[in-house]
Amino acid sequence: MVSSPPPQRVRKLPDERRAEILAQAASIALSEGLERITLRAVADRLGVRPGLISHYYPAAEDLVIAAFVRAVSEEREELFPDDGSPLERMAHLVARIEGNDSLELTRLWLNARHLCRFVPALTEALLSQEYLDRNRLTALIEDGVASGDFGVEDPLAACIRIWVAIDGVGSYVNNAESFEYEAFKRFVTDVAEWSLGIPAGGLRAAVDRRMN
Repeated sequence: MVSSPPPQRVRKLPDERRAEILAQAASIALSEGLERITLRAVADRLGVRPGLISHYYPAAEDLVIAAFVRAVSEEREELFPDDGSPLERMAHLVARIEGNDSLELTRLWLNARHLCRFVPALTEALLSQEYLDRNRLTALIEDGVASGDFGVEDPLAACIRIWVAIDGVGSYVNNAESFEYEAFKRFVTDVAEWSLGIPAGGLRAAVDRRMN
């Protein structure tokens, strides 16, 4: 009986391998936290040796930062779709924040803010990502002002208020029990509606249509 030759391992292109490593690191960041990203943890997920991971990311800290940037960059594209009116796009963002779709990312941001105390390079990455988020939200608000959906004189000020509301609610994400009080559950909706000069109930109705 002639035995079959062992399967040959396919050598992946450097860009393909790097993307694969980064995708797994970002997955760990979202599901387990940035502290759980190690060369061995990523290697185990890919079924390779840790030395291969260190070839692309000699310092584990670099991989942690890259994983954070990848995860929040991908979520940014989910938060800010290009289609729909400014009001509909704002409702999409708020519904994603107030629903369960962004819990992992909310935990990741909270995790990153804590680690920034100890990892200066992560601070730089976090500030850069915050800047990109502010730009996208401010641009959305400016579109809404131009279309008449929003009545606000200072789009950046409105953007800041909304992000502070998002971060404030997000600071409770790791609580053992959820807080179901309406004023808390719909805090981001209420702040956004007020900040954007939307008639009372207008944004809430649009968010409810997204969540139901």
